[in-house]
Amino acid sequence: MKKSILITGCSTGIGLYCAKKLNEQGFNVIASCRKQSDVDKLQSLGLQCIQLDLANSQSIVQAFKQALELLNGRLDILFNNGAYGQPGAVEDLPTNVLRQQFETNLFGWHELTILALKHMRQINTGRIIQNSSVLGLIALPYRGAYNASKFALEGLTDTLRMELKDTNIQVSLIEPGPIKSQFRINALKAFNKYIDADNSYHKDNYLLQQQRLEKPTKTSAFTLEPEAVYKCLYHAIESKKAKPRYYVTFPTYIFGYLKRFISTNMLDKLLYKSK
Repeated sequence: MKKSILITGCSTGIGLYCAKKLNEQGFNVIASCRKQSDVDKLQSLGLQCIQLDLANSQSIVQAFKQALELLNGRLDILFNNGAYGQPGAVEDLPTNVLRQQFETNLFGWHELTILALKHMRQINTGRIIQNSSVLGLIALPYRGAYNASKFALEGLTDTLRMELKDTNIQVSLIEPGPIKSQFRINALKAFNKYIDADNSYHKDNYLLQQQRLEKPTKTSAFTLEPEAVYKCLYHAIESKKAKPRYYVTFPTYIFGYLKRFISTNMLDKLLYKSK
């Protein structure tokens, strides 16, 4: 029997690549996107795709119901992936904008996970895989909203994994560093929409951030293709015992290591230079 998987955030990048690859591998894939135009695009590619807005509770409930119907009542795997980054210094972030970041990057994932867990308990098996970030391990300046959402996701997921220890439901975190995607483009839109850069104490640093986000090519020599995440996702799905954590890209490995072995002050200095 083909394994079934629901993937969020499939309009571009990691989500789209993983949905296409798993579909090619014979999985019963339900991809999801926030915008109907992206749903139509993926359907034209031959993928089963539904509309799911992680910031809308009604959309989450309806989409999960629709996914189960398309999967003939059985979901084996949930890959939570849909997210975005809201740049800006902490002091410049309107609180409602921080809430929006958490609605999409955490609360929506939590609500969808609850629905999936209820179903997986009924079938007595399942896998929950969360696409986190190196910024769930360490923080970088001017990424406070995104840092916070991923730190929260890490804590919630670690807790969930322990609470499911005596079940047949496995929980994994994937923690990528820089991956080729539309992430910077979307982050720049969010920055321009919500951050008053001209009247900020951080105006000069914001100019550097904008230049980084505007670059059409990768900004780091360590940037990998989405395939790097797919390899970890595939292992988390198919291995008898999935890993609790999957590091992806050199920055994740190096900062994960340094966080354990150098002082906070020293790590801060290194991270500030990486901003």
